[in-house]
Amino acid sequence: MPSLREPRRRVLVAMSGGVDSSVAAARAVEAGHDVVGVHLALSTAPGALRTGSRGCCSREDADDARRVADMLGIPFYVWDFADRFKDDVIDEFVASYAAGETPNPCLSCNEKIKFAALAERALALGFDALATGHYARLQDGELRRAVDEDKDQSYVLAVLDHEQLSRAMFPIGDTPKPQIREEAERRGLLVANKPDSHDICFIPSGDTRAFLGARIGVRPGAVVDAGTGERLGQHDGVHGFTIGQRKGLGLEAPAADGNPRYVTAIDPESGTVTVGTAADLEVHTIETSTAIWTSGVTPDGPIECVVQVRAHGGLAPCVATPAGDGIRIELREPLRGVARGQAAVLYRPDAQNGDLVLGSGRIASAS
Repeated sequence: MPSLREPRRRVLVAMSGGVDSSVAAARAVEAGHDVVGVHLALSTAPGALRTGSRGCCSREDADDARRVADMLGIPFYVWDFADRFKDDVIDEFVASYAAGETPNPCLSCNEKIKFAALAERALALGFDALATGHYARLQDGELRRAVDEDKDQSYVLAVLDHEQLSRAMFPIGDTPKPQIREEAERRGLLVANKPDSHDICFIPSGDTRAFLGARIGVRPGAVVDAGTGERLGQHDGVHGFTIGQRKGLGLEAPAADGNPRYVTAIDPESGTVTVGTAADLEVHTIETSTAIWTSGVTPDGPIECVVQVRAHGGLAPCVATPAGDGIRIELREPLRGVARGQAAVLYRPDAQNGDLVLGSGRIASAS
């Protein structure tokens, strides 16, 4: 398993132009590895400048990454992955929303771009490992939460299999974000105070509904009450809704009981969006359509663990059992806002070493 403590290796560092990947590259160089930096061009029409903390992959980001590489004295390249990113991330994102799901594009990017397409090219060129600025830790070949729980990205890395993890390096996962910025400042890296990227990188405006509407079009449907079946309003497409959503429902009148309403179900075939009470959101069982076990070994029976169903939050103790190509997850405590298309990530709690990632699966249903 590549690490900063092992003998000299050829390491390719994915450099976004931000502070995290810049410090990751600096640490890899300091550890004595043979380091090369690469910036991924993921947009077919990149903007010249970022919009504050929105977006990424602009020409400004590429220039920032190049300046850091120059300061570190390492070779630097820009590789064009725009077509692959469009096919495997953006198009999948749009199709998933059209199907009534709530996808997380970071999962697809890690699984299909950074740790598949990029890692495969790195391997073909003779690199031993791919390093990124993700907040997560690898310990004895096992993926664990980062020290900084607020920045932890193990959830979006849980789609990686054992082989992909064996070639990965996460040099900053053992350090809180404020200290990473301080370190960048000490090292003289000009990106030390650069804002973090937020929202979805390929939607710099932050308006996901408008982005999807321009690609999916108007597909009118009804908003109905979960309890009575009464029609409460109309919408322009199921892509404008997610499970658990409270605002922007387009209801023509408030609920009779005066309580707020939430999206509880989305039917892409009929175009029906069902709304109900907070209690209607509670689920006790989750089924996934896929299963990735980070150890490379499928458990031979039920396992007691904790499941996370969103990138931030949505945690509950559970019993997870391999079931066909997926996983059946029975919750010890109900969860709300469980959406198809997201990942259910399984952890074994470990306060001392950081929770261990056991595996993950794409959520297919919840009840």
